[in-house]
This record gives sequence, structure tokens and C-alpha cells, in this order.
Amino acid sequence: GPTRKMPLTASAMDFFQLFVPDNVLKNMVVQTNMYAKKYQERFGSDDAWIDVTLTEMKAFLGYMISTSIHHCESVLSIWSSGFYSNKSIALIMTQSRFEKILKYFHIVAFRSSQTTHGLYKIQPFLDSLQNGFDSAFRPSQAQVLHEPLIDEDPVFIATCTERELRKRKKRKFSLWVRQCSSTGFICQIYVHLKEGSGADGLDALKNKPQLHSMVAKSLCQNASGKNYIIFTGPSITSLNLFEEFEKQEIYCCGLLSARKSDCTGLPPSMLNNPETPPSRGQYRIRMKGNMSLICWYNKGHFRFLTNAYSPVQQGVIIKRKSGEIPCPLAVEAFAAHLSYICKYDDKYSKYFISHKPNKTWQQVFWFAISIAINNAYILYKMSEAYHVTRYSRAQFGERLVKELLGLEDTSPTH
Repeated sequence: GPTRKMPLTASAMDFFQLFVPDNVLKNMVVQTNMYAKKYQERFGSDDAWIDVTLTEMKAFLGYMISTSIHHCESVLSIWSSGFYSNKSIALIMTQSRFEKILKYFHIVAFRSSQTTHGLYKIQPFLDSLQNGFDSAFRPSQAQVLHEPLIDEDPVFIATCTERELRKRKKRKFSLWVRQCSSTGFICQIYVHLKEGSGADGLDALKNKPQLHSMVAKSLCQNASGKNYIIFTGPSITSLNLFEEFEKQEIYCCGLLSARKSDCTGLPPSMLNNPETPPSRGQYRIRMKGNMSLICWYNKGHFRFLTNAYSPVQQGVIIKRKSGEIPCPLAVEAFAAHLSYICKYDDKYSKYFISHKPNKTWQQVFWFAISIAINNAYILYKMSEAYHVTRYSRAQFGERLVKELLGLEDTSPTH
């Protein structure tokens, strides 16, 4: 749960600033102004440009975040006369001023001579966000590694051609998270660039198990020695990775797939289906030290690899029509924690910021901001402030937008 007690009067902005504090916003102001100056030195002066202020930067973020609630096709719809126009917030800043800030917006204006990382323009922000996640929340023992469901803008999908949709789907990065399965709080983000040379570029992509193993190690680098139980999907699950994690006191439970998983070191007899299918709920087990390979049957063969649960401990899967189906405890635990994540995706994935810029670092930035707001809402729901004013996720987002735009006074609470 949360590591600090927030006051009853804490606003949406207070929770958001646990992850994106004023010093981070001030840095965006400095870097944006530096980039604007350098850009104009190179391409000619821009008489319409005036240095951006902290108040304007907050308003700029507020406009962007508003697209996560109203899902407008473009953030510029706010100033239009159409369905998605919003006269109440459009008066805070003119459209031309917003477009100027959008043109020059930067988090790191210049590449240093030592920088080779493809995400150098956003890495300081991701590091700051990670520190905020670590200091604000203690996750439960059970956690899940996965790619979060990022909903595409429904208006865009309804109106675009098939070719545009295919083009839109091809993001140049993949976003992975380590997530507390009981609350949905995202503890860590890992961004993998699909293009570029080096250990994390296209060469690594050709070897999928190696890539997913690298992603898992990056996401769990701060988890060693804490007795966490990590649940993984077929693309990450492998014997070598789980054995490596066990040495770091990280325990695992993962679903195996002969097609997607790295099955090196696993007995072939357990990976092949028997000619006559067993009855529902029956299972076979093979063990090696603390590691168990379970093959469980329920209208199909499901294989699990785990060192977190004893294979002899019994559990049940409850189905609405067929009632209780017996299974090992590892299978029951995996199904339960996976359902938590599905609920999180259903509830929060539709609140990702709709703005889709062309630049990869900006796409990553807006996804990271969306995750920070979802985490802020989760902390809000676990705080005493929630019992005073019970905001839904949409209402929380609207409050945050108004506070960023300065439409509501928020008394400082810390």
C-alpha cells in the first residue's frame, strides 16, 4: 500500500505530484525554452514565440490529459466548434499559443556527447517517475510482468482506413510493466525500442526468448531479496530465467507454451499431449529441485512452471457452468492474479492520452504520464481523501485537468 499518509483535503494534483513534482515541470520549462532558442538560431527567429512559464506548462499538460477523458480525435478539437470543443478550458490558452508550446516541447533539449541511448530525450523523466513509484508505494508479494493493454483512440478507429490503422499499430517501441496484481499499481516501466543497433535493438528482437528474458531481468532488477512472486506469460516463462531469479530470491509462476516459450531444459514427455485426453482437472507433475512443471487438463492442456508453490497443494478453479474443477494451487493462483490484471486493463486502459505524436520519445512520454495518473488514482482510492469525495477515474481526471489549468484553487497540503 501507500508509504505516506495523505491528508483528507488532498487534491488530484497532490496525488499526481507524487510522481510528477514541480521540479520536473520546471525542468520541462527550462528545456523547452532552450530548445526553442536553439531552433530559432538555426532556422530563423519566431516573433510569435515567448518563453513558456511554469503556469503555461501545467496548462499544456492539462490540455493533453483532457484527451484521456473525452477521447477526442485531436487535442486541437478543444478550440474547434465541433462535438469535442470545450469552451470552459479553451479560454485559458489560445490555440496558437498551445501549438507553439507543442512545437518546441522538450524534456532534454540537447544530446550530450556520451549519450548513445535511443531514449535519451526522455530517460531523465522515466528515472524520476521510477523514483516516485518506488517511494510512494509498497507492492504486494504477488506481481505480474506483462505488456499493458493500450487502447487506440475509438474515434480514430471508427473513421480511419485499414491502411491508416495498420500504420498506426506499428509503434517503434514496446512497453512492459511490473505490476502489483492485488491493486493494479504499476511498480516499474520498461521501454524497448524496436529499432536501433546494439544489445536491445533489432538483433535482439530476432531472438524473442532472449529479448523477453532481458525485459524480465530489467523489470526485476530492484526486486531481488524481497521474496516476491512474479507471474509471467508464455513469452517470458523459461526454466533458465526462473532458476536465475530463484538465486536472487525472486520466485515465479508462469504459463508455458510450446510455440511461444523457451522450453530449453524441459522434459519433452511433458510438452507432448497424450493420445487419449485425460478427464478435466487431472494433471501430471515433474520436479527438479524446487522447480515444478505441471501439465493440467481442462478442455485442453495447460502447462505451468513454478518454484513458488508446492505442486501437491490443492486448489480449485470455479467455473460458472461446470462448478469447481480441481487443480494444483499454482494454477489457481495464476488464474486469480491474471484476472486482476484483466480487470485493471478493462478499467484503466481507456484513460490513456489520445494524442499520438510522430516522435517516439513523445509517444513514450504520454504513455508514461497516463500510467502516472492511473497510479495516482489508485493511491487516491487507498487514501482517506477518497472517503471524503468519492471520485470515479473519469472525475479524478477532470479534477486534475481543472487544477492544472488553474480553474480550481488547491490549497497546498505539503
